[in-house]
Amino acid sequence: MSAEKADFVIGSGPAGISVARALLDAGRKVVLVDDGKRAEPEALARRDTMAASDPATWTRAARAAYMAPQFAAPPGQVRRYGSDFAMELADATFASAPPDFALRASRAAGGLSNLWGAAVLPYAQSDMAGWPIGEADLAPHYRAVATFVPIAGRTDDLAGLFPALSIDDCTSIEPSPQARTFLARLGAAKPGLNRLGIRAGAARQAVAAGCRQCGLCLHGCPWSLIYSAQSSLDDLRGHPRLTYRPGSVVTHVSEDDGGVRLGLSNGQAETGGRVFLAAGVLETARLLLASELVAGERLTLRDSQHAFLPALQWRFNRVAPDRPPYHTLPQAFLELGDAAISPFLVHAQIYTWNEHFAADLVANYGRLPGSAPLLRQLARRLVVAQIFLHSAHSARLHLRLAADGRLDASIEPSPDTGAVLAGAAERIGAALALGGLRALTFARRDGAPGSSFHVGASLPMTSTPKAGQSDPLGRPAGLRRIHVVDASVLPAVPATTITFSVMANAHRIGTAACA
Repeated sequence: MSAEKADFVIGSGPAGISVARALLDAGRKVVLVDDGKRAEPEALARRDTMAASDPATWTRAARAAYMAPQFAAPPGQVRRYGSDFAMELADATFASAPPDFALRASRAAGGLSNLWGAAVLPYAQSDMAGWPIGEADLAPHYRAVATFVPIAGRTDDLAGLFPALSIDDCTSIEPSPQARTFLARLGAAKPGLNRLGIRAGAARQAVAAGCRQCGLCLHGCPWSLIYSAQSSLDDLRGHPRLTYRPGSVVTHVSEDDGGVRLGLSNGQAETGGRVFLAAGVLETARLLLASELVAGERLTLRDSQHAFLPALQWRFNRVAPDRPPYHTLPQAFLELGDAAISPFLVHAQIYTWNEHFAADLVANYGRLPGSAPLLRQLARRLVVAQIFLHSAHSARLHLRLAADGRLDASIEPSPDTGAVLAGAAERIGAALALGGLRALTFARRDGAPGSSFHVGASLPMTSTPKAGQSDPLGRPAGLRRIHVVDASVLPAVPATTITFSVMANAHRIGTAACA
């Protein structure tokens, strides 16, 4: 391969930024290609208006106006600053899909990281059995990613379960009043947690120091303190070996002995040394199928299905949960390890009060006249555990290329999901009780397939790839210069958070490809 030929990175989300940094650090020239959508000027003005004043001076009306666009969004659509820039509507990606198919694509600068809940954990070695890479292979790349992704957290019982992520030097975000009480009670109940097979600790979040505790996390941080790959992209744009080409949609990719060739939607073509596909699992699948780079007519994604388990706090905190300062990102993590329920870890993220609780209760249970005020009061005592399963117990999502270039999607349910979720919810409910909460297991709500956005493994890495697989450098069987680096190449999808590990693996592939 000629040293003068640049490498292409397709996509500027977390995986694309991570592989681009690895390539640049190795001295490579990089051309980063994406559609590059950004929030509209009026949305950014809405954000900047809030950021210009202290949260203590915000009126209820100003807060409500900032949050209103999200509550007015179509079902399943997630907005930031009132903008839809970061998530494609279903019809833009799918020619046909089941009504409950909840996975969505992004063509934004920074991808879906503009919307994520910022939870970060590495994968445990126990969940990587049979993979061609292990915890030790990813550990240096977790550290590399942590040099440009801020991580908040504190050392606790989770540290021994996830040694690849050291948080000894991290700054913790102050938990909400409800979470402080919950974590303190769990800390005093370690023997009981051990009997349940659960380890607990404070959540680790990708949030910069200086969190203002304004409570607007789920609507768009006015100060952009929640990490988005868009901020890393903006940092890299001044790099002398990086060329950024927004507004470009790649339609085809091919390779030969001399390098790679990209076909663009404007009819032009580009050539280079290698290409690293980091467009997200849906856009990557579309491109692989359109370019006929994989055997067969379909790709199958593996899902990490999830459920919401609500619980009530019986003893109210002195400080009302809806009175700032507080944040609405995950507050605590619970990790369930019991082979009687699953041979893999079950992961739970604990959320205390946010404005969505009251809106959801009123929408679903507010049919009786006069019930809304009571439900809003009930929401102030609500805490929710979001439970994630390993992909071995979850649905599979089949994708085919439609005649018009979009995707046709179908769902293959897993017979294990219901039983494993029920067992996990019962056990996690018992842990919540140790923290002073009463789980409402009858009200458990199971997420639709794909709605966790913890999805991947359509081209699982293996040491000796066959059709439908990739090698440890993310190259689909038979290819040498085309690397897939997003979640598509995970061998499976563990229950713990996905983005941090996808970034570390992309950084690993980029580093190894230059060796």
